[in-house]
Amino acid sequence: MDETSSSLVFGGHQKFFTHASEVLGCDMNFAVFLPPAAQNLECPVLYWLSGLTCTEQNFVTKAGAQRYAAEQGLIIVVPDTSPRGSQVPDIDDPYLGCGASFYINATQPPWSDYYLMHEYLVKELTGLVEGSFPVAKDRKGAMRGISGHSMGGHAAIMIALRNPGRYRSLSAFAPISSPSNSPWGEAAYLHYLGEDRESWKSWDASFLVKDATEKLPILIDQGEEDPFLLDQLKPTVFQKACATVDHPLRLRIHEGYDHSYFFVASFIKEHIEYHAAALAG
Repeated sequence: MDETSSSLVFGGHQKFFTHASEVLGCDMNFAVFLPPAAQNLECPVLYWLSGLTCTEQNFVTKAGAQRYAAEQGLIIVVPDTSPRGSQVPDIDDPYLGCGASFYINATQPPWSDYYLMHEYLVKELTGLVEGSFPVAKDRKGAMRGISGHSMGGHAAIMIALRNPGRYRSLSAFAPISSPSNSPWGEAAYLHYLGEDRESWKSWDASFLVKDATEKLPILIDQGEEDPFLLDQLKPTVFQKACATVDHPLRLRIHEGYDHSYFFVASFIKEHIEYHAAALAG
């Protein structure tokens, strides 16, 4: 991987990298925040997944997470939201194609040649990051958490549910809680996975949670004034699914807040502290 930039922030370093992904067949960008503690110690790592239309830049420049990650000694890794490049399939729609991978493994051509974001995140990027940076480990493996916003919020939950034991902390901001029942999700899954809606369930957290073998607690924050709340996000669908199997979920609805990074920035401190506490054991 090649380091493209590095900036000092709150005593730590915000770095950006690019590398050639074998899984995705293109060059990929990602960001890493190394807290001051990482100069001398191994630190837990939090993977952040951004939402529709975003890149690795949005969270890093808008959420203000570095201050709190520096205080807690937490590494933060932020990948791009999809494969990109002239050879990568795209479509003239901001909610499909590049920037809108939904972090799944596509099965339908032409997407299936490149849109394998689940495999990329869980295997390739994790291996690259945890082999290159001082990520804390114990007898159970790397001490890692996962979180995200909107499309990335759902993906964080979905990936944790699909990979029990891999993550030790889990949270989300305004996740697309059931993409199989969301216009954004339905359009994406139809393209990436095909018309068999039964196959969608293995990429939908509201179905996955019902068969989860691990009861990893989930923290979700949702703005009450979010314009996408009722038609796209539908947090109560996921809440009901969790309730049917007694899966630990803390859903907090915040009066007056919308879907923007102003909302994320308002509560990111609590999420960083939540993950730091869980990852500390």
